[in-house]
Amino acid sequence: MAVAAIFLPAVAQAYVGPGAGLTAIGTMIALFAGIVLAIIGFVWYPLKRMMKNRSKPAEPAKPTVERSK
Repeated sequence: MAVAAIFLPAVAQAYVGPGAGLTAIGTMIALFAGIVLAIIGFVWYPLKRMMKNRSKPAEPAKPTVERSK
């Protein structure tokens, strides 16, 4: 492992063209946005449902009266 590390260059002498570079950047932005929106969705929608249920006025319970036979 140490011998392989000695022969590998410290700096990669590589060229990333504009097409591949923009594709990679766009993919990273889309991945980040997807993760952020998923987290927001998992947090926001349960809170929204809880606030919606809390703001509704409670309906009065209907009395249950049994008829005598």
